[in-house]
Amino acid sequence: MATVTFQDATRVYPGATVPSVDKLNLEIGDGEFMVLVGPSGCGKSTSLRMLAGLEEVSEGDIFIGDKQVTNSAPKDRDIAMVFQNYALYPHMTVADNMGFALKMAGVNKDERDKRVREAAELLGLTEFLDRKPKAMSGGQRQRVAMGRAIVRSPQVFCMDEPLSNLDAKLRVSTRTQIAALQQRLGVTTVYVTHDQVEAMTMGDRVCVLKDGLLQQVDTPLGLYDHPANLFVAGFIGSPAMNLLPAKLTERGASVNGHDVDLAITPEDRKGHGEDITIGIRPEDFVVADDGRGVPVQVTLVEELGADAYVYGETGQPHGSEIGSGTPVVVRVEARRHFQRGATIHVTADPKEIHVFDTTSGDRIGSRAGHHA
Repeated sequence: MATVTFQDATRVYPGATVPSVDKLNLEIGDGEFMVLVGPSGCGKSTSLRMLAGLEEVSEGDIFIGDKQVTNSAPKDRDIAMVFQNYALYPHMTVADNMGFALKMAGVNKDERDKRVREAAELLGLTEFLDRKPKAMSGGQRQRVAMGRAIVRSPQVFCMDEPLSNLDAKLRVSTRTQIAALQQRLGVTTVYVTHDQVEAMTMGDRVCVLKDGLLQQVDTPLGLYDHPANLFVAGFIGSPAMNLLPAKLTERGASVNGHDVDLAITPEDRKGHGEDITIGIRPEDFVVADDGRGVPVQVTLVEELGADAYVYGETGQPHGSEIGSGTPVVVRVEARRHFQRGATIHVTADPKEIHVFDTTSGDRIGSRAGHHA
């Protein structure tokens, strides 16, 4: 097992004018499950492939433990890769697929069989060892790909969107299995996904990337409670945080002419213009029955059983088309009936309101959490 360190790691593809990964500095602890997350093209897979030796590092360095591996061949890095498309040999049995890398490394047959059996037991694959991949489901094939990585006892697992070919229900159960397995094995794991729910539920820490730049690294709850900027605020959380354009006022903020109290100090305000964006999680809104707060016109109510989400808009001129205002999602108790087209008023505890500078996107105020 080992730590993984990216030091100013940069990847510029030939002919590209901007780096795909730009001066990435990231330290991954021994035995940690680190998730790299972000939208398509943000550089997460490129970062993983640089670690695995499948992409060249244009500048900077990568260390596994104390060993600098920036220019080492993939086979010399002691890592095991799990791909999105499983990459199994169709003509080989499950046992042969799992043991193939060991065979290539010259491990004797008895030791090979022992390691394959142990991994198969761990993954519930014992009864499938004589099958060919084509006779298995997607979820089972993904477990074989995991088994092939496990038998090698690597220092680091690299996983590139391993669940994206599975259906929704299977993804949920498989991500639980992978997280539990990683904890049992204690192997340092770098896991790439574009699915922020996957990132939140699996990672010890999560690294959010955008346009090749690291935005923030923190625990899942740290990112949720203290997003460092507008991008992280809007990306982490499902449904997403409500982001409302506002103006700074002496007392707090004004949203479409409606006053909102903020928990920021005069010191926090220094250096920021009047244009701000306030962020409020759907669960932090309170529906005010006395007509106080920001008006929201209801467009849809989604009943989920235990609770419900009211989708609406705020700030559209009276009588104007739906879609001209700012979208808002409010979590409410189940079976509280709100009519489509009705107007509700919402407020929020100032301590639960996130404040961002609209121009820079940076967070304003003391809740700025651990900004990496």
